[in-house]
Amino acid sequence: MLDLRRLVLLRDLAAHGTVTAVAELHGVTPSAVSQQLRSLEDETGTRLLERTGRSVHLTAAGRQLADDTEHVLTALEQAQNRLRAGRGEPTGPFRVACFPSAFAPVGAPLGAALEGAHGSLRLHLTEAEPEAAVRLLLERRVDLALLYRYTNLATPPYAGVETRALRTDPLVAVLRNDHPAARPGQGAVDLRELAETEWIMAPRHTACGDAVLQACRSAGFTPRIRHTCTDFSAMIALAAGGGHTALIPHLAAAHLPPMLAARPVTDSTLTRTIETAVRHGTAREPAVAAGLTALRALGDGTDDAPG
Repeated sequence: MLDLRRLVLLRDLAAHGTVTAVAELHGVTPSAVSQQLRSLEDETGTRLLERTGRSVHLTAAGRQLADDTEHVLTALEQAQNRLRAGRGEPTGPFRVACFPSAFAPVGAPLGAALEGAHGSLRLHLTEAEPEAAVRLLLERRVDLALLYRYTNLATPPYAGVETRALRTDPLVAVLRNDHPAARPGQGAVDLRELAETEWIMAPRHTACGDAVLQACRSAGFTPRIRHTCTDFSAMIALAAGGGHTALIPHLAAAHLPPMLAARPVTDSTLTRTIETAVRHGTAREPAVAAGLTALRALGDGTDDAPG
């Protein structure tokens, strides 16, 4: 019988490409990973790795064994899920990867909801952007992931997981109250009204940065960027201090200082969809099913943009 822990190291090497990355993932030294992989080759009597200088690549046999390992892990997980399903009430740890701007408005209420409904279920939240969250999910380091995708970006589906839309989260314009577009009764803001202002934006090649930049260009202008950052709380503070424009998700604009207003925008594509993701075949596992039910309840009626 092959050692399952060594097989997992091989699977992770196929996914991450370097021994160093696998070592960091498992909290061990690269030499320990290399030693375990050599032992796996001895166990199988097959050359699984090609070593060129300091680089290591999987042979065809190594890639096949890594793929087979994924099937074995899936079968073991399904067997475990069937045992847990027979016990009915969800118990034990429930691990969720959650992107930063959903941590407070979604992650914290999820913990309270699960504690109230299932006293034996312990929620563990891990902060991760969607790509990293999917990787954690596929590596079985979390049981569920919260993801997002922007409507005006051609984001491909995440491979290897089952996703379901949870709610929409429109982007809103965060403006000083003295800005003409922030006056009560003005209605939704046309982005062209903001063309002459200075902007606070996420960096290019981030989902939020690319979505906002594309929306502005579709409106006929390229924004004049004053500040660049990924932290929505920092964007809010900068907008309050300097009067600059920011477009951020509604979730992140729940608590604004009194000198700021969050206004909806006329561009209906400037929104993101929040999704749940689980591994194939795990949605009915008691803890995962309880988490999905609680998340759907939290999402009901909460996707309206501010007026």
